[in-house]
Amino acid sequence: MSAAIASLASYGSDSDSENESESKPGTEKVAPVEPDATTHLKPLQPGYKTSLAVLNSAPEVAVKESVETGIHLDPFLKEVTYNPTYETMFAPELGPQNPHRTQQMAAPRNMLSGYAEPAHVSDFMFEQQRRTFSSFGYALDPSVDTHQVSSVSYIGAVDEAEKNKGMTVFESGQKKSEKRKKVKGGDAGEIDGFLGPWAKYVDEKDVAKPTEEEKKELDEITAKRQKRGRNEEEAPSEEKTILHVKDMYDYQGRSYLHVPQDVGINLRSADAPDKCYLPKKQIHVWSGHTMGVSAIRLFPSSGHLLLSSSMDCKIKVHNFTFKCVFLVLGHSKAVRDICFNNSGTQFLSAAYDRYLKLWDSETGQCISRFTNRKVPYCVKFNPDEDKQNLFVAGMSDKKIVQWDIRTGEVVQEYDRHLGAVNTITFVDENRRFVSTSDDKSLRVWEWDIPVDFKYIAEPSMHSMPAVTLSPNGKWLACQSMDNQILIFGAQNRFRLNKKKIFKGHMVAGYACQVDFSPDMSYVVSGDADGKLNIWDWKTTKLYHRIKAHDKVCISALWHPHETSKVITCGWDGQIKLWD
Repeated sequence: MSAAIASLASYGSDSDSENESESKPGTEKVAPVEPDATTHLKPLQPGYKTSLAVLNSAPEVAVKESVETGIHLDPFLKEVTYNPTYETMFAPELGPQNPHRTQQMAAPRNMLSGYAEPAHVSDFMFEQQRRTFSSFGYALDPSVDTHQVSSVSYIGAVDEAEKNKGMTVFESGQKKSEKRKKVKGGDAGEIDGFLGPWAKYVDEKDVAKPTEEEKKELDEITAKRQKRGRNEEEAPSEEKTILHVKDMYDYQGRSYLHVPQDVGINLRSADAPDKCYLPKKQIHVWSGHTMGVSAIRLFPSSGHLLLSSSMDCKIKVHNFTFKCVFLVLGHSKAVRDICFNNSGTQFLSAAYDRYLKLWDSETGQCISRFTNRKVPYCVKFNPDEDKQNLFVAGMSDKKIVQWDIRTGEVVQEYDRHLGAVNTITFVDENRRFVSTSDDKSLRVWEWDIPVDFKYIAEPSMHSMPAVTLSPNGKWLACQSMDNQILIFGAQNRFRLNKKKIFKGHMVAGYACQVDFSPDMSYVVSGDADGKLNIWDWKTTKLYHRIKAHDKVCISALWHPHETSKVITCGWDGQIKLWD
């Protein structure tokens, strides 16, 4: 170890002395000696001098082939700090080629879809060629420079371009015909013969006589209209009742209108359940209707019968032993609305055949018919016991018409709406009623006074084609066409409750009926997707959503005595019971 240290020390001193000797003139240069591989391990003898060999790492080599000495640019470089030549900028890329690269990927491009060159086209020329191409199917070829090439080329319908001689939409328009001449109206001094600006044109025809083909077509249209008019003036459709149960009466002589007492709950009770729960599953399907169901109504107070109307012109009465009691046929067009009276012994139906009909709930026989030649959209009995002979109907001619069953005559008209009346709801102990219309307004009326005393219409309001009164009579739930359920107060001021707005469903364009649970803890509604939506009344949170129908779920009713039973109907023709 000591020998190695000594050799390193002597090596350093010799190199210094060598540098000194090189710097001094007249000193002798010692030839470089290539040491043996093990020389650095041996101690150097005194007086022995060494020097480092200078090696040329890149000697000049004679090359036969010509070597390219040009400067190459990185194709992905975005800035160049010198002026490269044309050959340098467009030299081919060097290096190995990617075998998996397609021809489209290998093509030069400066944007995602390809290579775009900057060009300037005036707005007028661009719009002119665009309109020409959209109208005639051809336009000037933008890739050809017309300044350098004398011939003009087109793209698109080249044959059409040659036919029109390349005229654009601004050039190919027909020339304006000469101004039509009027019959000279004489001198203004002649009062009888002066025509002035009211003179007719020279070529104007006073009588336009149709051709033979047009005359034949017009005669057919007139005949159809006359036939349709005769049909409308004819008597209403014949009423017919089909009973679906063996016996109308039981062994004690009671009809199906009798409230059953063996179902586990008291259907005659006036008290609502203490606590209601969310329905979870489907129990039963009533599938008697062949087209969409338009409305369903439960039997008053007890709810042991279900009345349904449909687009197939039929009205059915179902019971909760999952049977159809009887079928009523009496309308020639789709039935729009139905309504029970207070006792449930009679019900009204409104249809698109412009007739309102009163039926007996026990026998299914038609008692009387009402019409004013307009389509009734909704119908309601007056809920007061002393006014069960009166009912109101919202019509397509913007009126609310009040009829008396005993005489069959109109006794009052409420004519203030600006659109077809969609709903009628009695409030404030039946002293008033609320109506909504296509005019996007809500009006409150005193009974038998044809002037509304409250009119609610905001610029942000939408049409509300379905309205339901809450069980406690304090709130009105209105299905708004902006996919919301709005809550209005049903007493005194009828203000909008901005804290109670229920969202999350899609109902735009459909009059989906809203309902409350008997204990006022939930709000239920169908939607356009066929789903049953259930919200919490206090928090307005959407609690539950069930896929109930294949098409629009148009109505949802919560049973007044059951804690978790909901009936839904849809445009798929089915009525379903959920629990």
